[in-house]
Amino acid sequence: MKLIVGLGNPGKAYAQNRHNIGFRCINYLARLHSIQVKKHQCQSQTSSGKIGGVKVLLAKPKTFVNLSGEAVGQLIRKYSIAVDDLIVICDDLDLPLGKLRLRPGGSAGGHKGINSLISALGSKDFCRIKVGIGRPTKEEGTAITDEDAIIDYVLSDFIPQEEAAINQAIARVAEAVHCILAEGITAAMNKFN
Repeated sequence: MKLIVGLGNPGKAYAQNRHNIGFRCINYLARLHSIQVKKHQCQSQTSSGKIGGVKVLLAKPKTFVNLSGEAVGQLIRKYSIAVDDLIVICDDLDLPLGKLRLRPGGSAGGHKGINSLISALGSKDFCRIKVGIGRPTKEEGTAITDEDAIIDYVLSDFIPQEEAAINQAIARVAEAVHCILAEGITAAMNKFN
């Protein structure tokens, strides 16, 4: 069984935030494959089903992004899932809005949720699907690096002009998940990166 985790923060106030793109992707995948993500276990909302004939467990950790490792670690242990059978969907500040980047592993790259997962799992070797949310910029176009401004940005909602690109990205994430399950991460990286 593959564990597919979308990172996000629980609660209606965060539902449309940039940081919640992982939750939105899980919701889309669930609708697409008639899976209802309603079971509460291991500090997560989960459900199992099949995507392309492969058994999957979809999960939305309810620990808030920065503590995602707590919930995912519990799910991995409960279901005896190998770390390389984990696919994590998350936001990425350093990618342009709507761009996808698939990786078979690697560092957290400054993402506190991924850092939490690496700490909890004791491994960097899990697949990531990163969705670009862009980086906040000053009026003249230079990137904002102030930590508080970045936190405000990732916890803000996409503006209406960005929603079309984000909805396309969410649909492409579903295609990328299907490709990973059917053909493996290398083939998916060649197709979607």
